[in-house]
Amino acid sequence: MSDRPDPKGQAPELFPPTPMAEQERMVEALLFASASPLSLRDLAGRMPPGSNPAKALEQLRLRYEGRGVELQRLGDAWAFRTAPDLSGLLRQEVVETRKLSRAATETLAIIAYHQPVTRAEIEEIRGVSVSRGTIDLLIELKWVRFGQRRETPGRPVTFMVTDHFLDQFALSSTRDLPGLKDLREAGLLDARPSPQGPEEEDEDTGAAASLFDPPPEEDSA
Repeated sequence: MSDRPDPKGQAPELFPPTPMAEQERMVEALLFASASPLSLRDLAGRMPPGSNPAKALEQLRLRYEGRGVELQRLGDAWAFRTAPDLSGLLRQEVVETRKLSRAATETLAIIAYHQPVTRAEIEEIRGVSVSRGTIDLLIELKWVRFGQRRETPGRPVTFMVTDHFLDQFALSSTRDLPGLKDLREAGLLDARPSPQGPEEEDEDTGAAASLFDPPPEEDSA
């Protein structure tokens, strides 16, 4: 290819643009083949130079709208997911291996609603100390990650929820977390701790409900 300017005074394109229909096919293939959601940077890094993955994603989202599988945004990434109204068809495939303790549920809720938040701030909100095992469990589940350190004495680390957390709970961002009105309508704010001891798992109360209950005397993972 000659690098001399054309008669109009413009240099020829080194990389002819890929047709948008072909870019859609590429994005579709990449998302279906990936085991985890992909960001715009991930897609752009695998597509030909000059591609516009953002536009391809939007057109692909519209094309799949209303179908059994939809293109959903999960934080800063994208993935194909079963349409929300059809999720009930898959419930028999879900295997529940363990439940979170009350302490872990409260800690996760506080991080989701107040992120980025330090361990000391979590303890202040809960009114009880948080064991290392509780946070380690949430990190192991890939629902919580480390954030930036605070520019305060001791430079404490902060905690934030992950895109995996958003994916697990079908949220596009933390802005989609239920508000107080939604929680009241669901009856979660009226929930009370069960009579069981603080070291047992609380199976009946939700994360948001536990934030408004009297704090337990002890913590457990």
